[in-house]
Amino acid sequence: MKNKLKHPNKKITLSITTSAAVISMFLLIQCQSAPEQVNITLANNAAITLTDKAVSIDRSQIKSPGAANYYPLIISAQGDTIASQLNDLDGDKKWDELFFVVNLPANETETYSLQWVKNKLQYKVRASARFGKRSAADTPVQPAVNETLVAGDLPKSLGYQRYQTDGPSWENDKVGFRHYLDGRNAKDLFGKKVPFMSPENVGINAQGAVEDNYHVMEDWGRDILSVGNSVGLGGYGLMAGDTLLRLGVTVSDSINNVEKTTFCIMAEGPVKSVISYHYGNWQPAQGRNYQVDETTSIWPGMYAYQNTVQFSGLQGDEELIIGLVNSNNQNPLQVIIVNDQWLILLTHDMQTYNREWWLGMAIIVPRDLYLGYTEAPKQGPLSNTFLARLKVENNKPVAYYAAAGWELSDERFKDPVFFRDYIENLAQQLSAHVDVTIK
Repeated sequence: MKNKLKHPNKKITLSITTSAAVISMFLLIQCQSAPEQVNITLANNAAITLTDKAVSIDRSQIKSPGAANYYPLIISAQGDTIASQLNDLDGDKKWDELFFVVNLPANETETYSLQWVKNKLQYKVRASARFGKRSAADTPVQPAVNETLVAGDLPKSLGYQRYQTDGPSWENDKVGFRHYLDGRNAKDLFGKKVPFMSPENVGINAQGAVEDNYHVMEDWGRDILSVGNSVGLGGYGLMAGDTLLRLGVTVSDSINNVEKTTFCIMAEGPVKSVISYHYGNWQPAQGRNYQVDETTSIWPGMYAYQNTVQFSGLQGDEELIIGLVNSNNQNPLQVIIVNDQWLILLTHDMQTYNREWWLGMAIIVPRDLYLGYTEAPKQGPLSNTFLARLKVENNKPVAYYAAAGWELSDERFKDPVFFRDYIENLAQQLSAHVDVTIK
């Protein structure tokens, strides 16, 4: 029997469809003391149709209830309920962001109504985050939403792996990822064959112990990427001169070069999951001491996640490096200029374990910061990786995306032209600006 590990924030939810009559009665009963209904108008100014376009509205833009027990209900002009959630992104126990995704026709405007209701609505879950840990080698994994580890808290020093799937994982209805919180700080890839979320007990056995059981095929998919000593898909570090500076260490090390790492699942809901990390006193070389903040976000509809990183302590000779693992890749790296905003580094090959399946991978980086790319050596603490080189400044966040298309997710990803077209379209979708008006 499978261990029924449950995330404290995780709820199995169902998609809802409501008629205009049901909505009217629902509002009449529940919304009498909430703020009046307002309209949200979204204008797609792009010449392309936007699919699952992320819409983030700051709390300051909305007249929200004074009480904490109200939830948003968003209805389209056609009477459809739009899944949404409220996110606390600064940890002050108050929501900062109203988030939802919508489809918008090219060069069109759509209007939605926003009302506040007392009962939290249930939606089809299209995004998720998961984290589990154990306190000792003989205790079962327990779900958690945060963690703090110091330099000596590495598997080689402890004598066991503390974390389910080596650290947190996150996914949407298309693809999944995981982060090696155990000091390595690389990003790995879960290929998905289904739109529903993977089981909560991935990475643990029936006794609740940490177990690598995700490199075998399951109904939902499996881990498909060999990361090794690379930083994986979208992992990062710094380069000073010709020296590559790894954020963290490798599996063979017993002491981290980060003094203190803190991690937290900031938000988890039906349409967005957000994870944050702080790396305190990262000392990768003599005379260098950095503070690093990282935020990872995922929402439905894209074979990708968004990552944002920010540094302090930079001395002025550093470049940000963002990785695209190439350990099983035999084809050339492609560099594609999309527009003034984004540039793509892309590979496509049978670059899964044992070169068994076709897999396209890409990172989408800010064009105005791009300085070219380099390739890490074949061996060493940071190896087997194409590295995008970007300008970086103290306390200035850099946002980018990491994407992957596996043939068992969509057989069209076997075709390198299809994958390239998909990634270029994704970058165009991310570039498209949506004007938000609230009345």
